[in-house]
Amino acid sequence: MLHKVAIIMGSMRPNNICTRITKWVEKTIESFNEIELSVINLADWKLPFLDEPGIPAAHPYQHEHTKAWSQRVLLEDGFIFITPQYNWGYPASLKNAIDYLYKEWNGKNALIISYGGHGGNKVAAQLKEVLEGGCKMKIVDKMPGIVLSHEIIRDQIRIDLDKHFQPYAQDIQQAIEQLIAALNAKLSGKM
Repeated sequence: MLHKVAIIMGSMRPNNICTRITKWVEKTIESFNEIELSVINLADWKLPFLDEPGIPAAHPYQHEHTKAWSQRVLLEDGFIFITPQYNWGYPASLKNAIDYLYKEWNGKNALIISYGGHGGNKVAAQLKEVLEGGCKMKIVDKMPGIVLSHEIIRDQIRIDLDKHFQPYAQDIQQAIEQLIAALNAKLSGKM
């Protein structure tokens, strides 16, 4: 069975490294033929800051951008969240995109990949709490954190990500294996 999985890019900063990390992750997991990957760049969605008049869990959506976002999320079986760690937390744009919806996230499987000068373990823990506790998603145990050296942060355009990120490839692949196992278990009714 082919599972539809979307990578959600958590950074909307112009010239962000998230775009390059996402491409590297795609390349790192391209051999997993059990998943059909797509990428959701939140910058393409232009979601205003929580402009729905009602609470997502209790009211129908009023705005077309919310209805479109809802339909996009419903298409997927699972998600890979790739997010930077900003000041020990995740970007407001990612929280906003999550908070637009509720039922659409419920029961979906997900994987969190974080990155930052310290690897992103704090952002991964925060995001896991929101996704599991608030959105009722199922997050895999392995949450790879990519440490960005000062060299990468300073000069990210000229950095060879394959070379610098190679030590993280096995963690990413193991996390994808966990995500696929969770998706298979859900499909067979074991979760």
